[in-house]
Amino acid sequence: MTREHRKNFLLSSIKMAIATLSSRVLGFAREILMAKLFGASGLTDAYQIAFRIPNMLRDLFAEGSFSSAFVPIFTSAKKDGDEHARKLLWSMAIVLLAITSIVCLLIFIFAPQIIQILTNELFTSDVNRLEMSVLLTRMMSPFLAFVSVAALFMGVLNTYKMFFAPAMAPAVFNIIMIVSMITLPKFLEARNLHPIVSLGVGVLIGGFLQMLIQVPMLFSKGLVKLDGIELFSSDVKEILKRMSIGTIGVAATQINLLVSTFLATGAVVGAVSWLQYAFRLFQFPVGILGVSIGNSNLVYFSELWRGGKEEEAKGALQTSYITSLFVLMPAMALMFALAQDCVAISFQRGAFGLDDTKMVTEALYAYLFGLPFYGLYKVFSPSFYTLDKPKIPVIISSIAVGINIIFCFSLVDTYGFKILAMGTSISMIFIILVQSILLFKLLDLKLKFFFPLRFFKIGLSSLLAFYATQYVRGYFPNNIFSTLDNLAAFVVAACAGAFAYVIALSVLGDYVLIQRFLNKIIRRN
Repeated sequence: MTREHRKNFLLSSIKMAIATLSSRVLGFAREILMAKLFGASGLTDAYQIAFRIPNMLRDLFAEGSFSSAFVPIFTSAKKDGDEHARKLLWSMAIVLLAITSIVCLLIFIFAPQIIQILTNELFTSDVNRLEMSVLLTRMMSPFLAFVSVAALFMGVLNTYKMFFAPAMAPAVFNIIMIVSMITLPKFLEARNLHPIVSLGVGVLIGGFLQMLIQVPMLFSKGLVKLDGIELFSSDVKEILKRMSIGTIGVAATQINLLVSTFLATGAVVGAVSWLQYAFRLFQFPVGILGVSIGNSNLVYFSELWRGGKEEEAKGALQTSYITSLFVLMPAMALMFALAQDCVAISFQRGAFGLDDTKMVTEALYAYLFGLPFYGLYKVFSPSFYTLDKPKIPVIISSIAVGINIIFCFSLVDTYGFKILAMGTSISMIFIILVQSILLFKLLDLKLKFFFPLRFFKIGLSSLLAFYATQYVRGYFPNNIFSTLDNLAAFVVAACAGAFAYVIALSVLGDYVLIQRFLNKIIRRN
């Protein structure tokens, strides 16, 4: 990878990370407000299950297999001219909208049956909770179509090296969700509707605006012109073919989610919400850092590999790999040392009590074991699509799902709901280990690709960061009843850990990555 490509990759990752940070902060604010207003109850479980239905399918039609299938082919189409690329964009948009609209209609019609499949008798025995789940499922079903087209637009704009503005689109969704929770509850109560319905309204409107806000960006690139559409072109067929292969892996993953949801609803009331709150905290660094690096890698790796620059493409992949570890390893260290503080500061107020904090913390510990591997998944998995090997990640994911299901079924009765989070981490670790071995063979990589000296420096520095954070946190009282005390302890300890990480890397002679990130940020400002 040339110096110029490396600079462009890092700058793109930083742009997307800054935009994603804004969105994630707003998303986090949304979760905090939701926890305060509704806590972790049967009705929040109803919302989580209802929202999980379109979210399960978005991995196929929005993120995941669709993006991995679409971006490499669209990148090749651009080489034939912007006119060809524009036709492919709108042809695919119409096909995608048609397919997802049919799926949305089916979700709307069969919502009661879907809820019955996703839950057990303990959940459905509460008639109000069951009816609320069905109502919210029907309200939020169009979200799948909106977010799928929004992801298509984002993928297109990323290939034009537009990363910052499209990544801000999800922020609009979160703003609408927050406004809905603040303004609608009294309006809904006056009409004999539970205030939690405000979440369904927010999802519906927010998803539509997340799609709509990207249209002016497409105008700026001259891509909004609907003539010459070919719904059955060879490119569209190839994308759908790759998506169909990815469907198997996504289906396996969704079966995993179905089983996890079923087991959580049978464990204890509130377990679905506890797992969801923990997963939100866990996803914060993955969403900001892992996704940004992964999306940038997909664009640059596809461009270099399709351009015949194989060695530079390998260099781009390694840069993404090391950069992902560079940011996610210390994130795991700090979050592990401050897990209880993270939960208490974020959620413990209003309807969210001390027992909820303890339960969410237990789940968070289990999720954190897989944090760096989630980031690597965003880098490695799409690379197989660029290599025209889409079946490989599908097969690996399917096997991992089987392992996870066996693991969870075997241990959930003994260890409770938190084993479901641990199973997710174990399956992700398995996926990355197998993908690494196969990439090693497919790309004829050296062992040094995965284990350069920098790898060990990052690992050692992250370990020191964990102990430094834990040591400094020990000087503060463990007063989880006071958010202000927790916040002070959290900030001081986290800063100490981050400082220890930077100092350790510098002492070990690996300050290059730090210097690059700081230089890019300074230039942006």
